[in-house]
Amino acid sequence: MEIKKIHSLDNQTLEEIGLEWHSDPDNTPYIADELVVLKEEEAQKFYEAGNELYDMFVEAAEYVIENDLFFELDIPNAIIPMIKQSFEEDIHWHLYGRFDFAGGLDGQPIKLLEFNADTPTMLYETAVVQWALLKSNGLDENKQFNNIFEMIGENFKRIITLGDDPSRFVELYEGWKILFSSIGGNVEEERTTKFLKEIAQSVGFETHYAPIDLVEFSPHDGVLFEGVNYEFLFKLIPWENIAIDEPELASIMQKMMENKNTIFLNPAYTLLFQSKRILKILWDLFPNHPLLLETSYEPLKDKKQVLKRAFGREGANIEILDKNQNIITKNTGIYQNHKAVYQEFCELNKNGEFYYQPNVFFAYESCGLGFRKGGLILDNYSKFVGHYLK
Repeated sequence: MEIKKIHSLDNQTLEEIGLEWHSDPDNTPYIADELVVLKEEEAQKFYEAGNELYDMFVEAAEYVIENDLFFELDIPNAIIPMIKQSFEEDIHWHLYGRFDFAGGLDGQPIKLLEFNADTPTMLYETAVVQWALLKSNGLDENKQFNNIFEMIGENFKRIITLGDDPSRFVELYEGWKILFSSIGGNVEEERTTKFLKEIAQSVGFETHYAPIDLVEFSPHDGVLFEGVNYEFLFKLIPWENIAIDEPELASIMQKMMENKNTIFLNPAYTLLFQSKRILKILWDLFPNHPLLLETSYEPLKDKKQVLKRAFGREGANIEILDKNQNIITKNTGIYQNHKAVYQEFCELNKNGEFYYQPNVFFAYESCGLGFRKGGLILDNYSKFVGHYLK
């Protein structure tokens, strides 16, 4: 794979463009001083892979609901009614997600690792920072696969138009408001949430931001902040966390949906996509599909494989096993109580001692590419790497 060294942005510049989480816990820079260089046709294949996989995920989710496989996916009971309602009603629109891939460079096939469909991170870096990286290095900032701002903007319009023709937004919009919310004090999540707010505002929505602990949830009156009612709530808080840690809130949110006074973004059904155990359903429905890796709820026989948990983030509770199921390397974490899933091992793109994982954002269609760089298991010390199309 081709790597191009560049001058990275200094911390002051990163802060000026809104990226305050520029240093990792060991004080090394989070934004790498390099770009992954790829061909237009490689970017096109990432685009096509995301589009094809999304349709497959929708089919898999439908299969899970029809066959009542929520337990298999480790879905908390408290959220199942909201999953069903949001999947059945068109008004619950999936705003954006992020596919994590292996391969895709130097002739290697693209393979799906997982789909971060509910609360994906890395949005601001991919949409804004890599544009600034190209510009500051005198490169053509248009030479990248990145129209995230525009495509999420169009998808915000589809929340109202509910179809593939967002141009009717102005005609149909009647002043409905979106409240954007995240956990107070988390700089990265707040910046990501406010970035989405800015996109929604740019296409014509009335918006506001509030830390989640200041938001009022009422079964009959919906979402309220400072006495104002909001028809939509975007919450950068994982659905499984709400269901497990805040069951009373989950119950209130269910009543709000039943009373049709609030629409939550991303919708509850994205938790089906988020569960890594749906990868096994995909393999059952589309066996040997070229974009998929063999996945099972039991250890795979005679194959190097990765043990994951149904829910987990930043490489926590991942184990890489050899074909005899001996541990090659592993990360500990807080997700060990979630159900296990075993996925055939696929090596990431490699340059020198480092591995590079392509990440593709999806908002109605694939709309942006970024890379994470790190060791054999990508964790919260992994670096963000931009890309450049030659």
